Amino acid sequence: MEFETNYYSDTEGAVFWVPNQEAIHFRRVNPPLTCNSGLHINPRRPPFCPGFSPVNPLLVGFLELGFDPDVLMKMEVQRSISLLQFMADERLVPSPEEEIKRRNVIAKLKQIVMHWVKRVAYQCQLPKNRVRAASATILTFGSYGLGVHNSGSDIDALCVGPYFATMAEDFFVLLHNMLASRPEVTEIHCIKDAKVPLMKFKFDGLSIDLPFAQLKVISVPENVDLLNPFFLRNIDDTSWRSLSGVRANKSILQLAPNVELFQSLLRCVKLWAKRRGVYGNLHGFFGGVHFAVLAAFVCQRHPNASLSLLISIFFKTFAFWPWPRPVFLHGRMMPPTISSDSRFLMPIQLPCSPNEYCHSNITRSTFFRIRTEFLRGHALTKDILRPDFSWSILFDPFPYAKKYAQFVKICLSASNQDELRGWVGWVKSRFRSLLVKLEELQGFCDPSPLEYVDVDLAAPNVVFYWGLQPSRRDVIDIDFVDEDFMKNMSNGYRVPPGRMKLSVVKASQLPKSVTCNTGSKGVRARWRILDNSQRKIPVRTNSLPQEFAGLMATNGSAEFPSAGV
Repeated sequence: MEFETNYYSDTEGAVFWVPNQEAIHFRRVNPPLTCNSGLHINPRRPPFCPGFSPVNPLLVGFLELGFDPDVLMKMEVQRSISLLQFMADERLVPSPEEEIKRRNVIAKLKQIVMHWVKRVAYQCQLPKNRVRAASATILTFGSYGLGVHNSGSDIDALCVGPYFATMAEDFFVLLHNMLASRPEVTEIHCIKDAKVPLMKFKFDGLSIDLPFAQLKVISVPENVDLLNPFFLRNIDDTSWRSLSGVRANKSILQLAPNVELFQSLLRCVKLWAKRRGVYGNLHGFFGGVHFAVLAAFVCQRHPNASLSLLISIFFKTFAFWPWPRPVFLHGRMMPPTISSDSRFLMPIQLPCSPNEYCHSNITRSTFFRIRTEFLRGHALTKDILRPDFSWSILFDPFPYAKKYAQFVKICLSASNQDELRGWVGWVKSRFRSLLVKLEELQGFCDPSPLEYVDVDLAAPNVVFYWGLQPSRRDVIDIDFVDEDFMKNMSNGYRVPPGRMKLSVVKASQLPKSVTCNTGSKGVRARWRILDNSQRKIPVRTNSLPQEFAGLMATNGSAEFPSAGV
């Protein structure tokens, strides 16, 4: 008899929850239940049981063989500690000084927009009492809003203004000029033609993305609740899209049972995705909000799990997820029927709206890449008791130069850095059409999100290298692809502000900056038991799965670990 179950441990042995929520002890059941380590994890949230701790399902086989569950649980805890140490070594968590700087920048931006909205109200000749009451605010979202930013992250901030503040004149002209006049602000430019129009600039050296949303109110509270329907009445489509990031963040944080564990899991997942080349919505992969929902999904269903267990479950869950079945969080309605559009190969519901999905640019190639990386992650994290386990292997950079024999080189250039920034953003927003065209001709293309600079070009430039798999076509007509994509680029620009050149290069022609593996190495897992004075080391045997038998006490000497007592 087998069950879909979540496992728990008490001080004597292992228990597990069956669907009727009855706690059953392995050693007290007659006749004994059969169980194997390949059971599917119950997707429903398990009931909370005081006095019991969650156990990785992969430990159950060892518990049945008589291993001390207390020791195994401590090993599980130590594996989480080693992961936290790895995160610290990778500087995934900003320093206190960096946090203070970010908070100060946000506070200054709030002061600026408050001064701005008063000027707008005065210019609109509103009554004096309304000018005094007028207010606007800054709300953060993205990685900073979720609390998972790192030292190099930019800040996604939303300017929320009242009904009389317009985007075209007041935001992109008046506020732009106010910001540009400040000495702390550099590299400011407007992106007006995007689906979510915004300003990009640096404030005290920190990169800021600032879209705008207009609410039909005279005064916007500083911490306005954008999940409250009152503030969403009669807003325009552009404002609705601008608000979605803040609303999604707030919903996710409300639905995550343990925010700190969710944040740690999401930090790890984002680092893994970036290292493995499957991060970036514009390149056809998952973006930050996609991974945030997936991480929250796992946390909801396993609220008592340790960090290392959550990582294992994350990869197991999505390596075998029956796409295109949608992913949506508990506490939200079942999403509607999805379109047959290829963008919905991996649908993920926006948690703030039952009728919307996270915007996706996924194609057949990127779907394959994401699934392959999920499977690799599962293969590396499923054997949790391997003595030679190292977190750094999971986060090894993807070896593009070894994987592909040919690459499409996309070189974007402009006369100056300001024009280049706008041109690169415009081209990247249309990358999906280029990727689909290359798939039609070649069958598969891996759009690496990594950006490089061609040092042999005098003009400012950005270069991308997309991997190509061998196909029935010996030669790809890259000039035809270039011409076709350039027509797409020209749509919306009377005169494109930059230049683009596509070419096919061999792996042997890649510059050294591409072929070198620059990924930093992490730390190995720590199996030391903290609350025991004696040092313990893994012991292997050929008669058990994964060749792991248990822990052997030593004299604590790192130089002579075999001198047991």
